[in-house]
Amino acid sequence: MPIHNSDIADIFNRVADFLDIQDKNQFRIRAYRNAARTVTSLSKNVAGLVEKDEDLTRLSGIGKDLAGKIKEIVETGTLKQLEELEKEMPPGLLQMMKMSTIGPKRVKALYENLGVRNIKELEEMAKGGKISDLEGFGQKTQQKILEEAQRIRKRGKAHRTRLVKAERVIQPLLDYLQETKGLKKLQVAGSFRRCKETVGDIDVLATCKRGSNIMDRFVTYEDVKEIIAKGKTKSSVILRTGLQVDLRVVQQVSYGAALVYFTGSKAHNIAIRKRGQKDDLKINEYGVFKNDERVAGKTEEEVYHSVNLTYIEPELRENNGEIEAAVQNNLPDLIELSDLNGDLQSHTKESDGKFSMEEMAEAAKDLGYEYLAVTDHSKRVAMAGGLDEKRVEKQIEKVEKVNKNYKNFRIIKSMEVDILEDGSLDLPNSILSELEVVVCAVHYHRDMSRKKQTKRVLKAMENPFFHILAHPTGRIIGEREPYEIDLEEIMKEMVNNGCFIELNAQPDRLDISDTYCRMAREIGVKVAISTDAHSISDLNFMRFGIYQGRRGWLEPDDVLNTRPYKSLLKLVQRN
Repeated sequence: MPIHNSDIADIFNRVADFLDIQDKNQFRIRAYRNAARTVTSLSKNVAGLVEKDEDLTRLSGIGKDLAGKIKEIVETGTLKQLEELEKEMPPGLLQMMKMSTIGPKRVKALYENLGVRNIKELEEMAKGGKISDLEGFGQKTQQKILEEAQRIRKRGKAHRTRLVKAERVIQPLLDYLQETKGLKKLQVAGSFRRCKETVGDIDVLATCKRGSNIMDRFVTYEDVKEIIAKGKTKSSVILRTGLQVDLRVVQQVSYGAALVYFTGSKAHNIAIRKRGQKDDLKINEYGVFKNDERVAGKTEEEVYHSVNLTYIEPELRENNGEIEAAVQNNLPDLIELSDLNGDLQSHTKESDGKFSMEEMAEAAKDLGYEYLAVTDHSKRVAMAGGLDEKRVEKQIEKVEKVNKNYKNFRIIKSMEVDILEDGSLDLPNSILSELEVVVCAVHYHRDMSRKKQTKRVLKAMENPFFHILAHPTGRIIGEREPYEIDLEEIMKEMVNNGCFIELNAQPDRLDISDTYCRMAREIGVKVAISTDAHSISDLNFMRFGIYQGRRGWLEPDDVLNTRPYKSLLKLVQRN
């Protein structure tokens, strides 16, 4: 079976988690996590590099040992080291590791003292009140563990795949199907096309010439694990990743109607059909009909025009005001990738990035950007090699020196500065005043109450050198719940203080959500769409931020980094 980059990354992350629980060397653990991140962010398939016998040690963070392990995974589909670790400890411990209330030390304590092996047993122990008796836990922690365990169990019943993972699995399938003889059009629909942060089953629509063998090609794709059904117009398969893909062949005359129908959302489609009913129109996946006569359906535009609406972009189709906006000809002019002038969060080797400042700058310049903010961590994030005052001073000097090599590009003097527990910032104002853009973030004490966490961030925003609040809820999609915080109150205060909020484009984060993007737009807070890039390839994650921003109705003017460099600095500087 083919090995995807995500398969290799998953194995390395599992190894790292097991080693973390065993309290092994942190640098070794970080090496596995960095390797997983490198592999994940590559546009090329690592298995292909192995087949060509290319030198994997040229990849960032991949030494001889890890290169050998990658080769083993590609050739055998597994890693002996992981199998041995799974014999030592139950795999269910890894799911516990993803909980925000439990770190590796607590997982180890629960396993060794109570024999807890998975989320289900953890929930049972919490219900029975047995966790609070353990040293370092207590009643409050036990209650939080119980609540999070229940959320995870409920979420597991409706399994969904992150958009980035679905994209990595689906794109090779689409490339494969594009080679089909007689294929005319091919389009993914559903929540994938609406760019939701997680997707369920994948719907693919195609139009073909008569006699096309697309269904035969589809069900014999190398990544197909199970064929659920095969027919002339619809086939369904389960891929090895567990993702279900349905392929439908539709007539050209119905293609637009089918695309509207299968793109959804269900609520949006119902609203469209209700509008049609007022004019005695019947709208379904086959077209728009009046008295059994087809009057539209070849294109999506035809379908919308038939009910007196302008075309509605897929990302907006949630029945959340888009139809009313279309009626008033007031749909947003959505942000596009080409509107951006730069990236306002990135990391280098100075902290936990993989490339030098110069290498990151060249990559950003190649993307057509006018600027890149290098935001290495401040000293509080010691595990990421956070910079103290002296190192920040040296970095500022280096930025000024490197910038002399550029004519139409700037590295922005910046840092990702920790918001400490009391709301103060991790670096003194004497240093912050030398920076052009200060990106502030919560990394520790995530378990504070909603009131205290909100007060903490509001206090930090009083500092005149606070500019952008990074990854504002701290979530990891499907793994780590957002911490408690009142972002509406914070955004209202941002307007008064001249601060900004980040949409972190890392596809595992996409923090803030589309709902908060729209709230920011309505309140009047500019959003910085940033990649939080830790490698050159991570800079390409910007598209996921754009997807999320579009779902949140963001226009170019709503986004901070659509501004040219000088305009950006004018807007950001508060003092």
